[in-house]
Amino acid sequence: MSRLFAFGFGYSAQALAPRLTARGWTVAGTARDGSKREALRKSGYEAALFSGQAPHGDIDRLLGGTTHLLHSIPPDSHDDGHGDHVLTHYGEALTKLGSLEWIGYLSTVGVYGDQQGRWVAEETPPRPNSARTEARVAAEQAWLDFGARTGVPVHIFRLAGIYGPGRSVFDKLAAGTARRINKQGQVFSRIHVDDIATVLDASIASPRAGAIYNVADDEPAAPGDVVALAAGMIGVEPPPEIDFEQADLPPMVRSFYEGSRKIGNARIKSELGVNLRYPTFREGLAALKP
Repeated sequence: MSRLFAFGFGYSAQALAPRLTARGWTVAGTARDGSKREALRKSGYEAALFSGQAPHGDIDRLLGGTTHLLHSIPPDSHDDGHGDHVLTHYGEALTKLGSLEWIGYLSTVGVYGDQQGRWVAEETPPRPNSARTEARVAAEQAWLDFGARTGVPVHIFRLAGIYGPGRSVFDKLAAGTARRINKQGQVFSRIHVDDIATVLDASIASPRAGAIYNVADDEPAAPGDVVALAAGMIGVEPPPEIDFEQADLPPMVRSFYEGSRKIGNARIKSELGVNLRYPTFREGLAALKP
């Protein structure tokens, strides 16, 4: 029987899981805190606590029989000295597991750094521009090395900005937190969470050891354009534009604006045969409109 274990059983993993259980798979994973673990259990999934600290006995038990591993827990930066939490605490256990057929590591398009608005493909060398993205590049390589060493096919998925039910600009407009930040030439790529699940499912069906996939839709766009469209769709006034230099942004948010790039997605189509359900933010917003 096929079994998925998700280190970081969060938004993306929860979009994939129902597709697998509908085909008879068992699914388990980890949550950061007790409330999230209980929510997973109420949804019918086995779950254990893991926040990157010392190993937990429940995880060792739940890993038994795992055929497919999905990992989305961010690594620590080099300054913290810990790196990838899963490899640090469970690398040896995974090496000995013996049942693994596929590993998927969820990374970020942030590893490409600032490309000054140019298109990038998987062959584009990473240009990390922060300790956070440097740690991502290191974690990607550590997992590829793990795959080469163990013979388990490892796949890297570089995700664009994720949105979907409960995590869209409509939710920000409703909460009064939507902002239109204007930075000349700035564009972002996005991906609907359901399309992430489609890509992962396609990779599971066609493993290729060492593969790297950009997971993004077809149309990068300025963030303010997305906010304005969503506001118009529900008949509200969009928030006023704010110049990036004058915007009071948290350091994490500001760091996202320090890199502008367009993410090419040809490989998920040509190699995995993926047809995006939401090829641009327009279709995605139309499906999410309250």
